[in-house]
Amino acid sequence: MALKNKLPCYVDGVFIDSQHYVNNINPVNGQVISQLCEATPELIDQAVKGAKAALKGPWSKMSVTQRCDLLHKVADRMIERQDEFIEAEIADTGKSLFQIENIDIPRGAANFKTFADMAKFHSGETFITETANGEKALNYTVNKPLGVVAVISPWNLPLLLATWKVAPALACGNCVILKPSEETSSTATLLAQVMDEVGVPKGVFNLILGRGSIVGDYLTGHSNVDAVTFTGASTTGQHIMKSVSQGVKPISFELGGKNSAIVFNDADLEKAITGVTRSTFTNCGQVCLCTEKVFVHRDIAQAFIHGLKLAASKIKIGYPKEEGVFLGPLVSKAHQEKVLSYYQLAKDEGAEFIYGGGVPNFGDERDNGSYIEPTIITGLDDDSRVNQEEIFGPICHISVFDDEDEVINRANTTDYGLAAAIWTENLSRAHRVAPQLDVGIVWINTWFLRDLRTAFGGVKLSGIGREGGQHSMSFYSEPVNICIKID
Repeated sequence: MALKNKLPCYVDGVFIDSQHYVNNINPVNGQVISQLCEATPELIDQAVKGAKAALKGPWSKMSVTQRCDLLHKVADRMIERQDEFIEAEIADTGKSLFQIENIDIPRGAANFKTFADMAKFHSGETFITETANGEKALNYTVNKPLGVVAVISPWNLPLLLATWKVAPALACGNCVILKPSEETSSTATLLAQVMDEVGVPKGVFNLILGRGSIVGDYLTGHSNVDAVTFTGASTTGQHIMKSVSQGVKPISFELGGKNSAIVFNDADLEKAITGVTRSTFTNCGQVCLCTEKVFVHRDIAQAFIHGLKLAASKIKIGYPKEEGVFLGPLVSKAHQEKVLSYYQLAKDEGAEFIYGGGVPNFGDERDNGSYIEPTIITGLDDDSRVNQEEIFGPICHISVFDDEDEVINRANTTDYGLAAAIWTENLSRAHRVAPQLDVGIVWINTWFLRDLRTAFGGVKLSGIGREGGQHSMSFYSEPVNICIKID
C-alpha cells in the first residue's frame, strides 16, 4: 500500500483520516507533497484506550520469542519496501540518497532486529538472602512492561530515531503511541502500514500525526500514558517535563547539543580535517551530535583552517539524488530562517567568516527551497551567543588553544553535554582527556561511529537517562522484586 496524498493516523489497528490537515512541504523546492491528518483529542483518547486494551490482550500473552519473531518480520518487511521508505524520507527531508540508503533506512530496520534479539537475554537478578537470625530467602526480579509509552520523535533522522525508541519499547512488551514531527511523517506512516501488514495486534502500535504544540502536548499530558520518551530540542524537553511531572512518569530525553571537536597538535591533520568536515556538515548540520565548536592547537591552527575551508568549498550542494551530493536543504523555511538569523548574529558579534554565510543561488526551483551554505567562522569569545546556543545548521566556529587543561575547561563551559570528538595520535592523551569532558559520548579520531549496544545520551541540557543496548531494555521495562522465604 503506497503513500497517498493524505497521510492518515493509525489507531487501534485502523487507518483514520481527520477533519484537519497540515501541509507537508518538500524542502528542496517548497512544494506541498502531501497533507497529514492532525489527530483530535478524541482520537488520541482512542489510541490510549486501544493501547491499554492491547496490554491485556494477545500482546501480553505472547512469549518473548513470539514477540521478537514478529519484530523480525517488521524489519524484513521494511527491507522489502525499502525503496518506498527511501523515496518518502528524501521527499520529507531533502537529504542525500547516499545518506538515506546507507544510514537512515538500514538503521531503521536494524533497530527492530537488534532490540528483538536483546530482549531474549534481558534477564533479572537472583540472590540468596541470609539474615543474622538465620532466616533464608530467594530474591529474584521479573521485568514487566511500563505500559503505554508515548514516543515523540524528531525531524532530523525521522525513521532512524523513531525506530530507535519504538523497537525496544515493543520488544519489552509495551504498547506504543508514536508521534513523529509534523515536518517528516511519511516514513512513520509507512511503518504503520508495515505493522499492519505483518499482523502486529491492534492497539500495540499506534500513530498519531499533527503539530507538537497541539497533539504532542495532549499526548504527553494524558493521564493514561505511562511513560514518555522524547528526542528533540532542550526547550521542548523542559516543556514535556512539566507536563509529565504531575503523574511522576518515567521519562527518557535525548535533547540538544553544542558539541566540541578538539584537535591537538599531534593529530593526523588530514584525518582531522576530513572528520571535522563530516561532523560539522553531515545532514546540513541537523544532527544533535554535530560539531559546532572546534578547538585547534595554535601550532596547527592556520593549516587546519586552510584545510577545512578547502574541504567546505568542495562540498556539493544539490538535489538529493544527484551524483556526489553531500549537502541537501535544511528541513524547512522556518528552520532556514532560524539558522540564517545565527549567521547574522555571528556578523553582529564580530565573527570573521572563513567560508559561507549565506544562501546558494541555483537559478531554478531550488531557490524556493530551504538550502543554506556550509559556513566556517572564527574570532568570537567562548561566551558569545553563537558559541553558547545550539544552531543546528552547517556551521562551526574555530578557536585556538594552547594547552590541555585550558581546552578541557573551555569545552566544558556550556549548558549542554551531549558529545565531543578528540583528534590526537597520543593514546595516553586520548585516555586522559576523554573522561574529563562533561558529555555522554566521546569519539577519538572518528565521529558518529555507533554500536547499538552502547549507551547513548547526554548530561545537563542534553538530556536525562541513557538508551541503547541494555540501557534501553532497562528503561522500557519495570523490574519487580519477588522475595520467597525458604523454611
